[in-house]
Amino acid sequence: MAFIFLIPCFVIGTDMAFSCQNAEDFVGASSPGDIVIGGLFAVHSEMLHPKEDPIPIKPVIQNCAGFEIQVFLQTLAMIHAIETINNSTLLSGVTLGYEIYDTCAEVTKAMASALRFLSKFNSSEDAVEFKCNYSDYIPRIKAVTGATYSEVSMAVSRLLALQLIPQVSPASSAEILSDKIRFPSFFRTIPNDFHQTRAMTHLICESGWNWIGVIATDDDNGRFALESFGVQAMANNVCIAFKEMLPAYLSDSTFHTKVDHAVEKIVKETRVNVIVVFMRQFHVLKLFKKAIERNVNKIWIASDNWSAAVKISTIPNIQQLGTIVGFGFKSGDISSFQDFLRNLHEKPTENNKFLREYITLMSVCAHLEYHDFQTCISNQSQDDLLENTENKHQVWRHDFLNANIEPGFIQSTRLAVYAIAHAIKRQCKDRNCKNPSAFTPWELLEELKKVIIIDGNKEFKFDSNGDMSTSYDVFLWKEIDGHMEITTMAEYDPEKGVFIFEDEEKKRYFLDLKKVQSTCSQHCRPGQMKKVTESPHTCCYECVYCPENHYSNQTDMDYCYRCNNKTYWAPINSTTCYRKTIYFLAWTDWFAVFLLLLSAFGVVLVLSICVIFTKNLNTPVVKASGGLTVCYIILFSHFLIFLSTIFFIDVPTDFKCKTRQALFGISFTLCISCILIKSLKILLAFSFDPKLQNFLKCVYKPIPAVVACTGIQVIICTFWLIFRTPYVNQNFSIPKAIILECNEGSVVAFGIMLGYIAALAFICFIFAFKGRKLPENYNEAKFITFGMLIYFIAWIVFIPVHATTFGKYLPAVEIIVVLISNYGILCCTFLPKCYIIIYKQETNTKSAFLKMVYTYSTKSAGSVAVSQVSLDSKSSSFRATVSDSSKTEKNSVNGNCHFQVPGQPLIQGKVFPKNAVRTIARKRVSSI
Repeated sequence: MAFIFLIPCFVIGTDMAFSCQNAEDFVGASSPGDIVIGGLFAVHSEMLHPKEDPIPIKPVIQNCAGFEIQVFLQTLAMIHAIETINNSTLLSGVTLGYEIYDTCAEVTKAMASALRFLSKFNSSEDAVEFKCNYSDYIPRIKAVTGATYSEVSMAVSRLLALQLIPQVSPASSAEILSDKIRFPSFFRTIPNDFHQTRAMTHLICESGWNWIGVIATDDDNGRFALESFGVQAMANNVCIAFKEMLPAYLSDSTFHTKVDHAVEKIVKETRVNVIVVFMRQFHVLKLFKKAIERNVNKIWIASDNWSAAVKISTIPNIQQLGTIVGFGFKSGDISSFQDFLRNLHEKPTENNKFLREYITLMSVCAHLEYHDFQTCISNQSQDDLLENTENKHQVWRHDFLNANIEPGFIQSTRLAVYAIAHAIKRQCKDRNCKNPSAFTPWELLEELKKVIIIDGNKEFKFDSNGDMSTSYDVFLWKEIDGHMEITTMAEYDPEKGVFIFEDEEKKRYFLDLKKVQSTCSQHCRPGQMKKVTESPHTCCYECVYCPENHYSNQTDMDYCYRCNNKTYWAPINSTTCYRKTIYFLAWTDWFAVFLLLLSAFGVVLVLSICVIFTKNLNTPVVKASGGLTVCYIILFSHFLIFLSTIFFIDVPTDFKCKTRQALFGISFTLCISCILIKSLKILLAFSFDPKLQNFLKCVYKPIPAVVACTGIQVIICTFWLIFRTPYVNQNFSIPKAIILECNEGSVVAFGIMLGYIAALAFICFIFAFKGRKLPENYNEAKFITFGMLIYFIAWIVFIPVHATTFGKYLPAVEIIVVLISNYGILCCTFLPKCYIIIYKQETNTKSAFLKMVYTYSTKSAGSVAVSQVSLDSKSSSFRATVSDSSKTEKNSVNGNCHFQVPGQPLIQGKVFPKNAVRTIARKRVSSI
């Protein structure tokens, strides 16, 4: 069962030429055809309401006012496209008709028009049947082109969706219309507002602006555009300083008050120099006139609604407003449409009320100048025309329509009609489309989704959201010869998100925009970062320097980047990171060269001593030094110690770090071990203490002792290298540098190694100290004592110096202490002997040494250690027990001597002859 709704004609008055007497009077322009396409355009900008009661109390559609030339041109573009198709072979004999209605920018009037679209085909009463299933329903029209504004399109689309009648809009850009769940039959031949707001944000960011104002119309289109722009702005760190919403309808009593308030806000916000405007043309017209009065000078970013509006660009003194940059839909070849307009005055006006009204307006306003003429046309209501058309002859201005063309809207309107035509062509392949019942609108809808239009060398098609991905033209309003001209500055590709410039001159216009500042705070330079203040806006901040080891290389950075690793550094307020300088004790360093020269001199000294000792192999001094073998071992260890210093210089490597301490430790231990054995031997040769003689005789095993002492150090170093081996370390303690150094791996192991050497040196020192009163020309123990003292002093000083020194000269400290201790021991051990060999050769003979030892032994015998003294008062004599501790050989003399006469040595009560002393001296010489 179907219910029928009758579409009445709401009556204004029976005596008005423009009043609605029947449904046909509601049509603005029409032409019959096999298939009829509907059109919805806001040819007028507002509906008139009674001044005494602007709120309607009766369901009456009022007359309209504010003739919109640009929208009127869109209706003509639709008519021209349909006539062009009918005169072509596109539809193979099937003609298209049209019914175009004026929405007056009002949803209610647009809904009334949509109801007529839904009425049943050939219904005499324009009845709309209510049915549960419209699959077989044939409405009055097959598709709709329009509407102009998104708010109207949303309402109409919901109504047309009842029968899935395709609706293709050339101008409604609200992003929400891409939702196919809510608007399943809606299509458009333009991109949605998401791409436009992204393009605007891109322009703002490229120009370095982040503090802007937004003014929008308080309707669905304005609110959705503002919401989309707000999201894009936030994502790109652009702050909106203020938002002003103007009433959608000029009839609103608060309209002028809110315009004044918006202009006042713009004037007060002195730091806001960029204003984004999402408004209809007649709203912008009112706003700009007020802004010109207040001498406002800003950069205005225009939405597609008014970016190419000639009637705005011709406002007197429009150039005082500043710079206007806008985004409009991509234009195409409109030369044929321009020809159509030139011949428009020859067209019949019976079925085109819009054309009749335009001709009437031309006659009424013909006496005015261009802008006043345009203002006159826009301000005339349909009621006023009834009074002014009497006794007016018809006037036609050939250039006016062509001068007011907005190419983007003409192109999108043509594409909308051609898209529907191509869908009809696909539908009519195997059907007789001269019969209006050949197909239903919902079948046409499915074909429309697949349509591909070729226009020139470009291909257009709808995406899954019903949007056509065309690009934007970027307009720049320029003053040329005192007139504002709308020029194309660039093209914006929504898919790639880039601006495309035809030449460098137009790119220069774009770059000139950057000269204008529109920021809440000054731009933070590279090397600085933003510090958020108490302002709720992130664009209001202070600029602070990047801290050390941080940098920023762009303007207005929220934070500074940290240098990516420890090998880079950055000073305060830096724009980049610098590679840290790598420091180490290089071969070319003057101090390293000095130390190497000292080491080289030490090696030369060792070799020289070796040569001297080799040449004087059989002399007493060399023999007294332990023989050539012991000397060679000691000198070789000194050579290795000097050699170890080269591993402290140049770039540290794992091999150098492991080698230098181990080589030094083992070599120094070998040297000290040999000297320790020499000290034992000297003490053993010249000691008169029997107990000490017995002890020294037991421990004096030269080869096993040296091997044992050195072997312990080898074991220490081996365990050190295996378990906690030294390694190359990067020291970052200096901000601008990396110090390459050897980490000892284990401080404990390093300490044990040095401690072991110190223990051996201390023992050697004790033994040498006990033998410090040797013969004057053979006082080696005294020099060994002095050498050990030098070693101790050097290493005692080394410990605090090493602990407090850092940097590339730390290895130099180690080299210095190694050289001091090595030179000290080497010089004290060998230089006195070399001096005797070279400069006192007369003392370097066997007889001289026998004499010296004999003298020392005689003195030793005369000053024996008294262990027990008794004094006999009766005989006036004393007795002393003397211990002779010369036990270095098996046939050494042992026993007690009693002195009866001072200076007369006795053995067992007998006088000890002087030749016996000489024998003892020879044996002592031979023992050492």
